[in-house]
Amino acid sequence: MGQNGGMPATASPLKIGPHSVRPPVVLAPMAGITNAPFRTLCREFTEGGSFGKGASRRVAGGGKGLFVSEMITTRALVERNDKTMQLIRFDATEQPRSIQLYGVDPATVGKAVRMIVEEDLADHIDLNFGCPVPKVTRKGGGSALPYKRNLLRAILREAVGGAGDLPVTMKMRKGIDDDHLTYLDAGRIAVEEGVTAVALHGRTTAQHYGGTADWDAIARLKEHVPEIPVLGNGDIWSADDALRMVRETGCDGVVVGRGCLGRPWLFADLVAAFEGRTGEYARPTLREVADVMVRHATLLGEWIGDESRGVIDFRKHVAWYLKGFAVGSEMRKRLAITSGLQELRAGLDELDLDQPWPTGADGPRGRTSGNNRVVLPDGWLKDPYDCAGVTEDAELDTSGG
Repeated sequence: MGQNGGMPATASPLKIGPHSVRPPVVLAPMAGITNAPFRTLCREFTEGGSFGKGASRRVAGGGKGLFVSEMITTRALVERNDKTMQLIRFDATEQPRSIQLYGVDPATVGKAVRMIVEEDLADHIDLNFGCPVPKVTRKGGGSALPYKRNLLRAILREAVGGAGDLPVTMKMRKGIDDDHLTYLDAGRIAVEEGVTAVALHGRTTAQHYGGTADWDAIARLKEHVPEIPVLGNGDIWSADDALRMVRETGCDGVVVGRGCLGRPWLFADLVAAFEGRTGEYARPTLREVADVMVRHATLLGEWIGDESRGVIDFRKHVAWYLKGFAVGSEMRKRLAITSGLQELRAGLDELDLDQPWPTGADGPRGRTSGNNRVVLPDGWLKDPYDCAGVTEDAELDTSGG
């Protein structure tokens, strides 16, 4: 580590199978967010992209992160569900192509992985054992699944066995709650079954997204499975947070989720941070932010094939982009109900676009709820090794979370 807390430019990149990830940063899969347009924005900033299409200002430096798709359910993939096939479409410039799979049935997971390999649909497969939402955990999936150690092992064995040369990674949480922690056992099983790397969100299922992420757990996991890379996830709101996580936990890289909502240029900051250039963080004016907003909405329209639907899909991002800027509540509401690019651009042009980057604009965004009751299949906690209770209908039929 450098004296300024950054990593030197000569630091070894994160290795995910044959893929070098530098800076050692992964975009976390987020339902309805990490589609191809958003991945494009984040990747452009990682590689030294500009603020706004055609803008002259460039971000110093450049890197190559790993940008993972939205959650793809294995059942929907093998059944070739239309929405799922749309979600796994990658831009021609996306390398490596990374798909996150969700599944609870080893046989179905195996079929999905072999389909990806045989049809050359991706270059990297991540397995979701971290989702805390009730519709997933009540089926025994997501962050509930690692409690069933034998089921976890069976799924990993099928995935790794069917993946051939494609690296398989997994993302998980600490456990179901503080009385049912699973991450150390799950990490050891991952190593034994040939998983390439593991990512740990330092929260339990019961915490959802509330409270503070437990970075000490990330450090313990790294000590427990030194054979493979460990990535840390949770409460990375800025590039300095990422450096601090690496420094305090010894993890090999970081997974960024809610911290990049409305802040795709965070990836430019991460490049600078891991190259030791912590004084070169992006601090865009509102004008530059507005340009990115329009570009984001434009990309969504092109991806969906309908400008209006693209702008409507973009609405959820408006508050995240404008956080910290002096924009009145009525204008925020107006921008959040726009239905066309011209309307969105016109509304943004009414703002004081010369506003500088606001102090304190970084910080929590997205879901922050916590202390939720965990919904599990009946009898799920009786035996951590018995797979009874996992039924055929546990395989979700829609992707995206």
